[in-house]
Amino acid sequence: MFKKILIANRGEIACRVAATARRMAIRTVAVYSDADAHANHVRACDESVHLGGSAPKDSYLRWEKILEAAKATGAEAVHPGYGFLSENEEFAQACADAGLVFIGPPPSAIKAMGLKAESKQLMEKAGVPLVPGYHGHDQNPQLLQREADRIGYPVLIKASAGGGGKGMRAVDKAEDFAAALASCQREAINSFGDDAVLIEKYVQRPRHIEIQVFGDTHGNYVYLFERDCSVQRRHQKVLEEAPAPGMTEAMRQQMGEAAVAAARAVNYVGAGTVEFIVEQREARATPGRPRPADGESVEMNFFFMEMNTRLQVEHPVTEAITGLDLVEWQLRVASGETLPAKQQDLQINGHAIEARICAENPDNNFLPATGTLRVYRKPAATVFQRSRVRIDDGVREGGEISPFYDSMIAKLIVHGSTRAEALARLDAALAQVQIVGVSTNVQFLRGILATESFSKADLDTALIERERAVLFDREPLGLPLAAAAAITRTLITEWPAGVPDPFERRDGWRSHGEYRRHFDFEFRGAEQTALLTYRRDGSLWLEAGGTEGPLVIGQFPTGEFEVEFAGTRQTLDVHVDGATAHVFASKGATKITAIDRLAHAGDTHAEGGRLTAPMPGKVVSFAVKAGDKVSRGQPLAVMEAMKMEHTIAAPADGTVEELMFSPGEQVAEGDELLRMAAVAA
Repeated sequence: MFKKILIANRGEIACRVAATARRMAIRTVAVYSDADAHANHVRACDESVHLGGSAPKDSYLRWEKILEAAKATGAEAVHPGYGFLSENEEFAQACADAGLVFIGPPPSAIKAMGLKAESKQLMEKAGVPLVPGYHGHDQNPQLLQREADRIGYPVLIKASAGGGGKGMRAVDKAEDFAAALASCQREAINSFGDDAVLIEKYVQRPRHIEIQVFGDTHGNYVYLFERDCSVQRRHQKVLEEAPAPGMTEAMRQQMGEAAVAAARAVNYVGAGTVEFIVEQREARATPGRPRPADGESVEMNFFFMEMNTRLQVEHPVTEAITGLDLVEWQLRVASGETLPAKQQDLQINGHAIEARICAENPDNNFLPATGTLRVYRKPAATVFQRSRVRIDDGVREGGEISPFYDSMIAKLIVHGSTRAEALARLDAALAQVQIVGVSTNVQFLRGILATESFSKADLDTALIERERAVLFDREPLGLPLAAAAAITRTLITEWPAGVPDPFERRDGWRSHGEYRRHFDFEFRGAEQTALLTYRRDGSLWLEAGGTEGPLVIGQFPTGEFEVEFAGTRQTLDVHVDGATAHVFASKGATKITAIDRLAHAGDTHAEGGRLTAPMPGKVVSFAVKAGDKVSRGQPLAVMEAMKMEHTIAAPADGTVEELMFSPGEQVAEGDELLRMAAVAA
């Protein structure tokens, strides 16, 4: 077994690998960029080496620097994690040439599976089912358009060298194909250095089910069952679970054996994931076959999609249901050992679900968010798979979410004896997550769990869109409780404990009469007013959001508040960030901002025709130039942030006056991208 390894990655996966290595008495070397100088993964390892600038191309993608670091520190092997260089056959070969063990598959396997078109041709020879599509080398745009027309819309354009939803677009009609193709190619060249794409039929009601496979250098292969990754936004996974709901033993075996056949076809070694698109169709009675019984109303056919030649983000759910440590398996296989178990030894125990907690705004098209984690509280958990609640993260309170890397903050994984138990446990764990400083998808995740589709396992990749009406612009607490919580936090701060002199207290007491106090707030984009009355008997009466009643408050030694208002009693956590109170309760979270009328009394400035960057990133291109007339909704510019492209559209009809940046320039959140003159009414 290795004595020392270098982890060529960052964030939660680097921390995850370091934890297993520590348990196995293997020393670890971290690498880091300027932005990650004080990151958790640096502290999690025994030693660390600086690579360069904050952008991946200046640090984590500089494999020559990584090899130098490995040699200088005496590392025997390199674990690539996932993303960055994990599926780069040149890097894997360079490790071998340098006398280092690459903890992953051989370069030939990475190459064979790295290009989607070639891999599908290989899978066809191996007898693995494929989705109808075009996987050829000719990338002439006119040919690709004709192939899409031949396949029939909707079609899916996918970067041949990519993954993770980058360089991928669904196209519903022929006239949208050219623009979608150009966008995919830009993302593909930026993310993978290769703009080749393939075209496939867009399967209706698809499920995304993947099989975890493992191979060793002795020709042994196993599959560690399946994961359902159907719940996705922008073609990126949000929730993953194992085993897949509704999976029959017969289909599990068929998919597992197909995945092993795919691995054998490329002489695969280590951990890999074979991803399938699963078509769901209503089962029908046929001659000789009676009408399907309840529970058998859906037929499922599976097609090979791609093979990820690395460990997956969602590997913890497989660990939870098998009781195995997949990183330990990777290390043992890479050191030349045989697989620790045979197929007949593997069993499924219970159900596991993983939620990806991301810095993003679901109500604004999942726009990535950056900032400081002023508050970061999480449920009690352990890092290993034996816990019923597990957190994998690479951040801490006070740390920064930067624009240079993926938006994922943490992975929350739960395990239960049944899916229903796991679902309830996940919701309870998410309710304990408190993050202030960046927008997150935590409440959105809780909303998904509560939908009828997810709770009943009616899964497909359109679930989020199908449940849009109940998922977006949710308000779990409402104005009355939000105002009560913010006012409670204010009053607790104003009432110093143990003050004997009543004239030093600021609790609203009067020797006669009552005292009314106005609180002005902004709540969900609208101004609101709450009225608090201090009564002579010392009680409080609150009017907020059309609700009124006694307000009874208290504070626990832990810092939580107990608020009783309008007939309900709630235990709340309230964190104040500037003028904004972030309110966390068992049924959800919200925020409410105090308005200081004096501070804004003289502010009459309006932005007019400015169009600003919604997040830090890079200007990819402008679709207009000075003097152009534009219409509301027309694309104006494309920005890239956190590895994804975002289109900036015109908010109204007008004329472009000036472009403030050039393509390729970095911009900060709020920077003015271009200036428009609105059309006079």
